[in-house]
Amino acid sequence: MAVSSGDMMISILQQYTTLSTSSPREDVSGALNAIMTAKHLDPETRKALTQLILDDLRATLLDNTISRFAKDDAPLALSTVKSLGSTPEVAGVLGTESNLRCLLNLSTTIESSQRNDALRCIANTVLLNESARITFVGQDVGGGNVCVDLLQQSSSTEHTFLACRILFLCTATASSAAPFIEWLVEHKRPNVPGSGTIVDILRARMDDLGGRLGGGNRAAKEAMTDMLKLTFNICVHYPKLVGCEIQNPRISGPDAEHKIMGDFWSSRLDGLLPPLLRAFHANLSSSGNPLETPLPHVIHSLITIPVSPATRNSWFGLQPSRASSHPSPPDSASSSSSASPSSETQLPAFRETKSRLLERASSVLSAGRRSLSRPSRSPTVPDSALRAYGLLDATLAYFMPGDIDSDDISIRNRVPEGESLDDLVSPLMILITRFCLGDEDAKCRIRDWFIPSNLDRTSPLEKRSDLLGRCLRLLQSLYHSRLNRLCGEMFFAMCDSDATTVSGYLGYGNVAGFLFHKGVVSAPTKLSTSGAPTTTPTGLPLNPITGMIEEEHDPINMTDEEKEREAERLFILFDRLEKTGALAPSENPMRKAMQQGKLG
Repeated sequence: MAVSSGDMMISILQQYTTLSTSSPREDVSGALNAIMTAKHLDPETRKALTQLILDDLRATLLDNTISRFAKDDAPLALSTVKSLGSTPEVAGVLGTESNLRCLLNLSTTIESSQRNDALRCIANTVLLNESARITFVGQDVGGGNVCVDLLQQSSSTEHTFLACRILFLCTATASSAAPFIEWLVEHKRPNVPGSGTIVDILRARMDDLGGRLGGGNRAAKEAMTDMLKLTFNICVHYPKLVGCEIQNPRISGPDAEHKIMGDFWSSRLDGLLPPLLRAFHANLSSSGNPLETPLPHVIHSLITIPVSPATRNSWFGLQPSRASSHPSPPDSASSSSSASPSSETQLPAFRETKSRLLERASSVLSAGRRSLSRPSRSPTVPDSALRAYGLLDATLAYFMPGDIDSDDISIRNRVPEGESLDDLVSPLMILITRFCLGDEDAKCRIRDWFIPSNLDRTSPLEKRSDLLGRCLRLLQSLYHSRLNRLCGEMFFAMCDSDATTVSGYLGYGNVAGFLFHKGVVSAPTKLSTSGAPTTTPTGLPLNPITGMIEEEHDPINMTDEEKEREAERLFILFDRLEKTGALAPSENPMRKAMQQGKLG
C-alpha cells in the first residue's frame, strides 16, 4: 500500500524524536540522512526538526547534557541543519536570538572542519531573514564582533569568505544597519596597526587575497568578491550616516541634506583607496572577458570614493604638466590581442616579491596573527585614467567586435549568463566620467585619447571599429538604454559639460538625442569660448552635424545619382534624430518631402 507524503513526514519526524542517548549510531545517522534526502517536507515539519536538532547540538557540544546523539554525530547533524535552513520559514527559526547565539558559539568552539557549516547556517539565515541581521549584530548576540575577529585573525580563505558574506549581508540596509556600520568604522580593535578599525583589516586582507587570485583560484575569487561587496556597503553608507566633508562644491543648502554617493566622504575611509587601486590595476582576468569577477566589484567600490586634489596622486600618479603632451593611450583593443591593453604599463600589484614577503614577515604581531601592516608604496603610481580607458576599450572590443551594431543580438549572447552589458560596463563608464568631473588634467587626457586631434574624419565617426565608434553606437542604442545615457554623460563630462563643445567634437547628429534629453532641443550655436575643433589640423573645415570633413559640393553640377546619395544620407541622419527623440516626426523635413512627393 502506498504511503502518503503526510504519513512519510510524520514518520521522519517520529524516527528522529524516538532516538535516545542509547540509540545505535547507525540509527542516528539513518534518521539524519533520511531528513536530508527527504523531498517535499512541509514547513512545519522542517521547522520542528530544525529546532530539535539544534537543541541536541547545543546539549552535546555546548552544555554537555543529555542529547539524542554523541559528539561524533555532530558534523552530520550540523549538515542537516544547514540543509533544512534553505527556506525562509526555517531561517525564521534559526534567526532568533537564542538560536543565532547557539550557532555562533558552535562556530567558535568546535573543530574548524565543522565551524564552516555553523557559519554557513548563519550566512544563509541572514540572507533569507532580514530581521536576523539586526539580531545577529546586536549586543545580545555579538555576531558582528566575532566575524570581524575571524576576518582579522584567520588565514583560511573559507573563513574569510564566510565572515565577509555575513558582514556584507548585515550591512546591506543602511536604515537598519546604521549603528553597526558606524561601530565597524569607528571601533578601534587591539593589535591592529593604523586606525585599528575594519578599514585597516580590509586593507590588509584585500592585498592578501589578491595574491591568491592567480591560477583561477575560485575560493579566493569568491572571498574577494564578498569582501569587495562589504567594502562597497561601508563606502556608500557610512558617509551618509555621519558628518563628513562635501566633495562637490556645487552642493549647498537643502541639497546637502540628501547625500549622493561620491559627493560626500569621510577621511576615516581613506585607507581603502590604495588596496582598491592595487586590485584595479592587477590583471585578474583568466578568460577573454577583461571585466571578469571580481574586477567589477572593485570598480563599484571605487566610484564611491571622490576624485579630489587630495587624492589625485593616488588616482593618477605624478602626471606631466598640462603644457606637455599627454601620454599616448594604449593600443586599441581592436588591433591588439591583449585583453587588457594597459596591463603592461601597470604595477605588478598583488605579486608577492621576496622583499615584500620579508617586510610582511617582519611586522607579524604575534604567532598565528595575520600581518596588518601597510604595504610598501611603490615609487611609481600607475595612472587609473589610463587603466580605465584601456579596460573600456578592451571590454567593448570583446563584446562588440569590429563595427557591429550596438543592438546586435550576438552582443547579448557573449555576456555571461545572468548579466547584461549595461550592468557590466556601466560602473566603468561612471568611473571615467567621475575622473573627467573631478580632475581637469585627467579630463583632458581622456578626451585626447578618445578624440585625438589627428582623428581620421573622412568617414562617419559612429562607423569606426575603435572605442570611439563603439561608444557612439551605444549612444544610439535602443536596447542598452543605460549605456546609451552613460555614454552621453561620459562624452559630455570630457567635453567640459558643454553642449556646444561636445557637438563640436563629435558632430551634433551623434549627440542630438542625448542633448535633447538634457533639455537642449536645438543645435547649439557656435561659441568662441568652445574648445572644440572647427577644422582639422591641416585646416579642412568640419561638418558640425556629422563631425566629418566638410565636402564641398556644387549643387548645380550634381548628377542625379549624387543627389540621390545625398538625399539618402540626409534621410538616415534625420531618421536617427527622430528615433532618439531629438526631432518630432512632424518636424522631419525628409518625412515631409516624402509625403509631398518631392523625393519621388
